[in-house]
Amino acid sequence: MWIQILLVISIILIGLTLTTSVASDSHLALRRLFIFGAILVAVVLIFVPEWLTAIANLLGIGRGTDLLLYALVIAFGGYVASDYRRNVKVKQDMTNLARELALAEARAEDASGRERR
Repeated sequence: MWIQILLVISIILIGLTLTTSVASDSHLALRRLFIFGAILVAVVLIFVPEWLTAIANLLGIGRGTDLLLYALVIAFGGYVASDYRRNVKVKQDMTNLARELALAEARAEDASGRERR
């Protein structure tokens, strides 16, 4: 019983961490709904693990733990893909900002050079 309480508390803390607002999040509401649903499913499956085995058997998978492993592999792959896309976008934004800053500095130096003449 104590392990179930520990697992539920851990899942809730992870969910709260993931739903805290970040200024760049444009889909925060959808993400919060998805995380809330995942937390709810996780809590239910912690208290009634037989349901996961039943779902696995319906899908033709032998054990609930195998189904959970497959789901976690898919979720991890989704996270890696999402993180990769976000990093590419951040790098593109940084490159564009660096270019704009370099151009602005060049314009400022050119303008100050003209004023000295």
